[in-house]
Amino acid sequence: MEKSKVYFSKEITPENMVNMYKILGKNLPGRVAVKLHSGEKGNKNYLRPEFVKNIVEYVNGTVVECNTAYNGARNYTDKHLKLIKEHGWDKYFKFDLLDSQGPDLELEIPNGKVLKKNLVGKNLSNYDSMLVLSHFKGHAMGGYGGALKQLSIGCSSSAGKTLIHTAGKATNQEDLFNNLPEQDKFLEAMADAASSIVKYFKGNMVFINVMKNISKDCDCDGNASAPCMKDIGILISSDPVAIDQACLDLVYNSEDPGKDILIKRIESLHGVHTVEAAYELGFGNREYELILVD
Repeated sequence: MEKSKVYFSKEITPENMVNMYKILGKNLPGRVAVKLHSGEKGNKNYLRPEFVKNIVEYVNGTVVECNTAYNGARNYTDKHLKLIKEHGWDKYFKFDLLDSQGPDLELEIPNGKVLKKNLVGKNLSNYDSMLVLSHFKGHAMGGYGGALKQLSIGCSSSAGKTLIHTAGKATNQEDLFNNLPEQDKFLEAMADAASSIVKYFKGNMVFINVMKNISKDCDCDGNASAPCMKDIGILISSDPVAIDQACLDLVYNSEDPGKDILIKRIESLHGVHTVEAAYELGFGNREYELILVD
């Protein structure tokens, strides 16, 4: 398999995200969904609406999100929509909570390692392409969060998130923590779910990973730890596996002593296995060319 191209810049600005998109040279057709993390109530690390405004406007996108599968301010539509307003997401953009109303859209995964279906918000069918805009950081269950997490847990409905977290055992969020599987099965379920989204959009996808406010905790944590590393940069690619692998490599190769905190989180949960499983499923490449953008 030919190496995938991943573009990298140390300049973390709204304007540079647009510049990086232009350099990648891949236009997203039709109605564009911009998948990002709206940030749990109390979280201080998530990417703010003001930061992503330029790129969302440039692709003429609609910001999309889904309900969560755990207690908090985003697990039910009414609460989530209230927080979206509090965080200012509807101030600048069209915003679509994909699973605000059922029934879910079911995507088949015939060759999945763990899952044979993925459950996503039915509004996903309103879009022709997707910009996956991820904040790269740690994650308390997956080890790290990047493009593959946004594709899997991020794009799944509340029931779909439960299905992934339980490796196919449950869809009701009340049953989530009673059915947690062996760790690698959960990570493989994430890869399975991610593969279904990539297949759904038939290559009409672009992935941006922003390495700023890098905490060991996810933006879904309302009491997340402060960033443990200095900001690293912005990456963009049309390959979700390559861009996550590149981010992991940038962390491991960093001279920042704070990387040990993040690496401990990643390795304690075998986070790299999501990348391994995604590569084995064939929708991305772990071999990449990192192209520096000045």
